[in-house]
Amino acid sequence: MGTEAGVGRRRLLLFAAATLCSLAVGRGEVYTSEPEVRVAENKPAKLLCSYSGFRSPRVEWKFAQGDTTSLVCYNSKITASYEDRVTFSNTGITFHSVTRRDTGMYTCMVSDDGGNNYGEVSVQLIVLVPPSKPTVSVPSSATIGTRAVLTCSESDGSPPSEYYWLKDGTQMPTEPKSSRAFSNSSYTLNHKTGELIFDPVSASDTGEYTCQAQNGYGTPVRSDPVRMQAVEVNVGGIVAAVLVTLILLGVLAFGIWFAYSRGYFNRMKKGTANKKVIYSQPAARSEGEFRQTSSFLV
Repeated sequence: MGTEAGVGRRRLLLFAAATLCSLAVGRGEVYTSEPEVRVAENKPAKLLCSYSGFRSPRVEWKFAQGDTTSLVCYNSKITASYEDRVTFSNTGITFHSVTRRDTGMYTCMVSDDGGNNYGEVSVQLIVLVPPSKPTVSVPSSATIGTRAVLTCSESDGSPPSEYYWLKDGTQMPTEPKSSRAFSNSSYTLNHKTGELIFDPVSASDTGEYTCQAQNGYGTPVRSDPVRMQAVEVNVGGIVAAVLVTLILLGVLAFGIWFAYSRGYFNRMKKGTANKKVIYSQPAARSEGEFRQTSSFLV
C-alpha cells in the first residue's frame, strides 16, 4: 500500500511540475468537457470551452457547416449576426434557442494579444429534429430478370435518418439470405442512402413496399405503401412487334417492285431525256446592230 501511495504522489508532483512549466514558458491549454452536444430544436444549448496558461486571453468562436464558415465570437464579443440569440462567457457560448441550421462544428480559439500563445478545441453541436414522412420511388412493375431500383428519402431529420424497407409489412433484412422469407430474393439495401436494388428481379419480389425513416430522435416515420409487380418478359408482344415490322418492310418492297414493273421509273427517265438544249451560232451583223452571242432553244 505504501508503494502505491508513493507512486501516486510522484505522479501528482510530475503533473503539477508540468503544469507550472507550461505556465512559465507561456504554453496555454484549451479544452472542453463536452466535445459533442445534442439538444432538441428550439431548446437552449451551451458549448463549453476552458483554457489556462494565457496571460491576456483573446477568445474567438467559429462555426463550420459543410463549406460555409462564419464567426460567432470575435475578440471575446458576439458578432452582429448572432448577438440577438447567443451570449458569451469565460466558460463558453450559450444559444438561447437553437434551430436545425445551427447543427455543425464550433471551434473555440484562444490566443494572447501578442499572438505568441495559441490553442483551440472543437465542439460538435447536433440539433435533434425528428424525421419527416419519407418519399419513395417504386416502379409499378419490374420485369423478371432485370434490375429494379427503389429509392427513399426525407430532408428534415437531424442527425440524418437511416432508412429501412418493409415488404408486405415485414422488415427486410440487410442480407436477404439470412431470412427464410427473403431467401429467394436478390437485393442490396443501403440504410444511409435509402436505396433498395433488386438485381435481378424475381417472381417472389411482387408485393407492397414501405420505407421507414428513423434517426434515434422522435418516432420512426413510414411512407405510404406502394405495390411493385414482378412480370414475365412479354414474348408475345416482342413477336408481334417483329411481325408488324416485317409486314411493313414487305409492303414497302412490294410497292417499289410494283412501280418498277409498271414502268414508272422509266417514264421518269424519258421525261428528263426529252428536254434538249440546242446551241446556234449567230450570223455576223454590223456594228450598229444588236449582236446576240448565243441562243437557246428548248
